[in-house]
This record gives sequence, C-alpha cells and structure tokens, in this order.
Amino acid sequence: MTNTVKVAVIGASGYTGGELLRLLSLHPNIVITKVVASEKSEGRSIADILPNLSKAMDFRLSALDSSEISQEADVIFLALPHTQSLQPVSEFVSLGKTVIDLSADYRLKNPKTYEQWYDTPHTFPKLLPQAVYGLPEFHRKDIAATKLVAVPGCYPTVAILQLAPLITQGLLEMDTIIIDAKSGVSGAGRSPALGSHFPEANEGLHAYKLTTHRHTPEITQELSFLAPPQHQWGPHEIPLIFTPHLIPMNRGILSTAYAKVKPGITQTNIMEAVKQIYGDEYFIRLHSTPDTVNPNNLRGSNFCDLGYQLDPSTRCLITTGAIDNLVKGAAGQAIQCMNIMSQFPENTGLTGPGVFP
Repeated sequence: MTNTVKVAVIGASGYTGGELLRLLSLHPNIVITKVVASEKSEGRSIADILPNLSKAMDFRLSALDSSEISQEADVIFLALPHTQSLQPVSEFVSLGKTVIDLSADYRLKNPKTYEQWYDTPHTFPKLLPQAVYGLPEFHRKDIAATKLVAVPGCYPTVAILQLAPLITQGLLEMDTIIIDAKSGVSGAGRSPALGSHFPEANEGLHAYKLTTHRHTPEITQELSFLAPPQHQWGPHEIPLIFTPHLIPMNRGILSTAYAKVKPGITQTNIMEAVKQIYGDEYFIRLHSTPDTVNPNNLRGSNFCDLGYQLDPSTRCLITTGAIDNLVKGAAGQAIQCMNIMSQFPENTGLTGPGVFP
C-alpha cells in the first residue's frame, strides 16, 4: 500500500471511537477522511462531542452511508455497539474495503455461539471464516493477509496474553484456570447506566455478570485454539472460570489469573516459556514480580504488563496482567492491526508511554 492511508471511523462519539480518533490524529501515515456518528449527531462538530479533540481535528459528523464512505476511505474502523456492525461490515467487505471491527460481531467463529451469547442470529455467517481475531502477538501473519479483522475485547486481550504462553507450552492443568479481572468504568461504554453512575460506582467494587459475561466464549475460543494437540477439550470447551469486577477508575484493567501447573514445572520453566513467546514483542512488558503490575502505569498506552509467580507448595501459578482497556484493549490494538495490514512498522503512532501519575 502507499505511505498514506485514508481511513474512516464509524461510531466516533463513544469512548472507543474517541480514542481511535485521538490515536489516529498522532499517526504519521493516516489521513482521516470521514467521521461517522449516530443520526442525532449528524452535522455536529467532533469537538462538540469530544472536547478533548478541539484543535486536533475539525470534522463534521456524518451519517452512515457505506457507498459514500467507501469512495473516500481505504480502511474502515467500526466502533459500533455489538450486533450493529453485522450489516455495515458485510457492506464494506463487499465493496473491497479493509475493515477493522471493534465490536464482538465477528470474533466468535461459531455462529451458534454468537447467537447464544448475544441473543441474536448471526446474519452473515459466511464472513466468519474470513475474519481474523486481531491479537497480533498470536495472529500476525493472518492479520497481514486478510481484509477483515475482529479486534478482541478488552478482558480477553489481557487474559489471553497472560495465559497463552503457558497453554501453548502445555504447562498448565487445563481444568484449573480461574480469571479474576477488574476494569474501570469506561469499559461499560459512554451511554448512561445505573451501574456506572458516579454515586453507584465511586468507592465501590463489585463482581458482575457472573458466569454470563459475553467475553467468556472469546477467551475459551482463543485459548482452545492455542492449546497443543494433546489438549483433551475441543474448541470453546476449556472449563475456565471468568469473573469480571467494576472498580471506580476511568480506564484500565488488572487481570489476576490462577492455575495449577503440571508436576515438575518450576518458576524457571514458566519464565522461559513466557520469554520464548514475548521476548521480541514490543508491546509486552514483563515484570519480575506480579505485584508491580498496575494499570496506573499504562493509561493512554498500547502496552500490556505481565507478571508471573509460582507457589511451589501448592503448584499454583499466579499471573497478573494490566492494560488500558481503551487502547491495547480496543483502539490501540485496532491501529496495531491496521499497521500490519498496511505494511507499516507495527508500533507506528503507538509508541507513547503511559501517563503517570
């Protein structure tokens, strides 16, 4: 592709869409040609919706018209709510565009699984084999070869990254995995809701959607695909436990995962497996101990911090992982995929460190 790529952002008024625009405004090879929001926002200035972008860009929000957008952009980012990307993704793919979808609509390979967890039939199941799960650390070659990427959810991003090296190396007892993850309230989206209302969320901490969170099948699907051939469960059947929590901060995820290691596995074996997978990965930062992993160190960055500690007396591995849920968990990872698809250096426009304090 050329050194400059024309992009459109659809769903620009939400937290993820706004973060996409912020990061894309810093990308040296990007020209934003179209910014789309809901019909009620059509014609308004982007700065009216996202004041942080004032002077950084000057756009009037457009309505979603696939044909018109395709004439002005080569790469289409969709940051729409789940189930609302099904039709426009199909339209943009049919028009030959490169599509990067940040919803869950094309992440799950089995349309029946999608229907089970999202309460609606998948209307374009024939596109699912084309969609590549946009986790570059494990799907880089497939991302480079496709025109349709399904960007992972925020919880699955960090959970998969912290557990995958151990699963690919066959170090874990696969029926013992527990993931305890905590996310800032921006993960609930920008639309007002009681659970993320300030008096309800501030100074509180609670688990939610126990056994029913929609990111669960994503995590099991991807970890099952990465498991060695002798793994006894089929895809989507790793019997892990995933419990998400809401914590009173704007952004960030801390995921603590637990699992039994197989007999004879040591801390050295664990760290060798992790370094073998991540030794050359720009966006993975390994900590010497899990208790120094903190989402405060990642705000606004595309990095993922990981730590590992084995308790030899119980054979229990404790691993912590942290990301910014809006960046590596959404917009930043989408741009990372775009860089791969456009043959740019993978970290282009994404090298900024976290904001601290």
